[in-house]
Amino acid sequence: MEEKILLKKYIINLEKAFESLKILDRNKNVLDIIDLAKCYLSDARYYFEKGEYTTGISCIAYGEGLLDSLRKLGKIDFKWPRSRKIRRVVVGGTFDIIHPGHLYLLRRAKKYGYVIVIVARDSTVKKLKNKVPIIPEKQRLEIIRSIKYVDEAYLGYKNINILKVIEKYRPDIILLGPDQIYLEHMIRKIVSEKGLNIEIKRLKKKYDKYMYSSTSDIIKHIIEEYGE
Repeated sequence: MEEKILLKKYIINLEKAFESLKILDRNKNVLDIIDLAKCYLSDARYYFEKGEYTTGISCIAYGEGLLDSLRKLGKIDFKWPRSRKIRRVVVGGTFDIIHPGHLYLLRRAKKYGYVIVIVARDSTVKKLKNKVPIIPEKQRLEIIRSIKYVDEAYLGYKNINILKVIEKYRPDIILLGPDQIYLEHMIRKIVSEKGLNIEIKRLKKKYDKYMYSSTSDIIKHIIEEYGE
């Protein structure tokens, strides 16, 4: 996971460098070298998606080296972004029947940093809500992993263990949905007792831009329209 986060940071840095790039010498060789650096950036993105993070980091290093060399020769000018730690954001939930409310939560999480989603086990949902999810846990996990705002996603522990999740994924931020009030109290208690430097955020209200923005609303509508 460390290499993945590192490569993500390097890709963002090189993208920012290209955004500020000024070409001072439009000699064909200079332009060719810039294009080559762009190719290395493209390769790094490809290897990131393939999960080959070490290879991706090597590609980024080549691209950075080319730009640095051209700048030293006075052929181009650009600015490297200030070194900024990518914050890890942990989001947890059932994610049963994905709806706009889920997407809003994950989109908000992405604005804060690198998003790691913990998908609740079927057994956990049964224990807490006295009912099993409509969608099985492995299928819910697969759907969450396919959402563009999510960097990583895992099934939670079979026995609820918030401290274990914190110790394993080391979040800088934990983002909660508006209805996760009890969970917020539990997390704050653990964070306080352990003296952890974790920012805990909870959305204040449910997402209501669309008519069916919660699992319960969707289920109710299905029953009303198609129930016997």
